[in-house]
Amino acid sequence: MLRERLCHEELPETPEGVAAQHKHLLELLRRTALHGESNSVLIVGPRGGGKTMLFKSVLKELLEDKDVDKTLMQVHLNGLLQTDDKIALKEITRQLHLENVVGDKVFGSFAENLAFLLEALKKGDRSSSRPVLFLLDEFDLFVHHKNQTLLYNLFDVSQSAQAPIAVVGLTCRLDVLELLEKRVKSRFSHRQIHLLSGATFPDYVQRVQRQLWLPATFPDQRFAEEWNNSVKALCEDKSVEDILRRHFNSSKDFRSLHALLMFSLSRVSVSKPCIKPADVLETSRMYFADAKANMLHGLSILELCLIIAMKHLNDLYDGEPFNLQMVHNEFKKFLQRKSSSMYNFEQPVVMKAFEHLQQLELIRPLDSSGARTQREFQLVKLLLDNTQIMEALQRYPQCPTDIKQWALSAFG
Repeated sequence: MLRERLCHEELPETPEGVAAQHKHLLELLRRTALHGESNSVLIVGPRGGGKTMLFKSVLKELLEDKDVDKTLMQVHLNGLLQTDDKIALKEITRQLHLENVVGDKVFGSFAENLAFLLEALKKGDRSSSRPVLFLLDEFDLFVHHKNQTLLYNLFDVSQSAQAPIAVVGLTCRLDVLELLEKRVKSRFSHRQIHLLSGATFPDYVQRVQRQLWLPATFPDQRFAEEWNNSVKALCEDKSVEDILRRHFNSSKDFRSLHALLMFSLSRVSVSKPCIKPADVLETSRMYFADAKANMLHGLSILELCLIIAMKHLNDLYDGEPFNLQMVHNEFKKFLQRKSSSMYNFEQPVVMKAFEHLQQLELIRPLDSSGARTQREFQLVKLLLDNTQIMEALQRYPQCPTDIKQWALSAFG
């Protein structure tokens, strides 16, 4: 039940903290669905801030009305999928089930094609036209279509009352109206619904508790009571509170919270029937794991030595770029001090290790003039900071002590 709630992002009974926005959007869409009044609106808010959840919960409430459910048609477009107007038009035709009506007809323009599609939905007089709801997800990407033809025609239809349509755009860009052409902007209603999270940390903890709470309708009442008590104790635990505060400070969105809770929930088993603070701690560590620092664990000793030599060069020359020759010289200084033949490598082997680091994108060439410069003298920059290197060294399996000491010394 909880996994379904977190994975399928089940719609809440009442959306939290967006009651005014919910009422406003419901009223707009109801006027289109029942009275044939055309509208356009933009829902603006950060990613994971609940824009789609708000739209879906409004739509769910709207479709509970039998008259609306029978007549309202929906078209869902996404800026990431419908990358140009031609693809968008095909998708509109498919979702309105008008492929047979269009057949092999050839249209002179986009506007003509769209007008024909909307005309085909009429049942007689204008008042009996079927209302169409257009949802444009990633609205800001439609702005980059050639001449903004799709947006122009949709807003034009919504303004000129040719057919009852509602255009709802979802975007995370606050400046999206500035990107619209003058002719498109003049046809847009300029209605905007903002979802800007004002949640406090106690609200965030309450949300965690609500997401993990088992309802009274759960079949096993005794287990539900034990589970709910354990969830309450978990949310009051000091270490869990610190982890949640860190998540709250980095991101307040629903998706990252659901990911954290889902990973913690997956550790529950028959032998361990509740979430422990240690599970949340381990999940948080996985969630905030540094991918680049993890890559260092798989490097050979030579590659690790080259990274440490680069760290010393960075400290020495205050982040200035360096080349393979400088790194190799730094590495040789270390070898002379150790007077050990254990780490003696030939130049081609060092070169190969250096190239491997470049392929892993741990270092980056400074310019593209590599073809004209000898590889040993091509300037590169290290893409790791000291904390990442030191953290990786602490966890590196069986890392030689002298290499650790070399890394810890202030300069090579």
